[in-house]
Amino acid sequence: MELNGVTIEDTFAEAFGMKATRVMITASSLRWARTAAQTMTGFATSVIGCGVEAGIEAEWPESETPDGRPGVSVLLFAMSSKDLAKQLERRAGQCVLTCPTTALFAGMQGDEKVPMGKQLRYFGDGYQISKLINGNRYWRVPVMDGEFVVEEHTARCPAVGGGNFLVLAQSQSQALTACEDAVDAMRRLPNIVLPFPGGIVRSGSKVGSKYKALMASTNDAYCPTLRGLVESKLDADTHAVLEIVINGIDEQDISQAMRVGIEAVCKRGRDDGIVAISAGNYGGKLGKFHFHLHEVMS
Repeated sequence: MELNGVTIEDTFAEAFGMKATRVMITASSLRWARTAAQTMTGFATSVIGCGVEAGIEAEWPESETPDGRPGVSVLLFAMSSKDLAKQLERRAGQCVLTCPTTALFAGMQGDEKVPMGKQLRYFGDGYQISKLINGNRYWRVPVMDGEFVVEEHTARCPAVGGGNFLVLAQSQSQALTACEDAVDAMRRLPNIVLPFPGGIVRSGSKVGSKYKALMASTNDAYCPTLRGLVESKLDADTHAVLEIVINGIDEQDISQAMRVGIEAVCKRGRDDGIVAISAGNYGGKLGKFHFHLHEVMS
């Protein structure tokens, strides 16, 4: 398959099941809601080293938030419900509670609960108070700029992590520019986050390593400097590869994001140095979700 002269390889992205939750951070201004969200989602690129994968989903106007102030929604993904709860509590306590003027609300509803204010309320040292509104409990925790309002629980749901595609280009700058286009387009979509820096990964990985302590190592088949030393997947015209990883609430969210991102990359076309689109997989042995590029783009 070709799109604007760019080869879409006949392969698939391999993704796996995760647990996800959404929270809504509000503040006196979008600046401070965004600051709390950026801090909360820092060091959250991969569960391999961070315990959680997270990102900013969207910004919300005053008319669409629980307390009528500007808001930012954040999605967090973990491999288990226990890990998700642990990371949410830590990040809410260290990054949102501490941030001037913020409040924290559930971003999804459901029977499977994740504690939020249930634990954070104890920071109030006995001065915290709560109120039950429409069946949901909210805590008011005294802090030095007033009160930190936090909902007692948010909810969690099954999710998909590790959707991806690779952009193969003639140069590093051409690969990066095309991926920036893709990130801009994909971030307009709901229910997904791109957890890596700027939404783009340069250090794609394979499972395992020659070093026993490492569970993942560089994806040598796509490293241009290793061509000739390993079984490379790159032709002589490709000198840079970048990856975009997508976590989403369900398979449809991932598939739609991949399609939008690949279309944005291919708009640059072969004339702008984009050689091919590929995807990262592990032979179908790691994750139960397989996103075949030709089906995604059909």
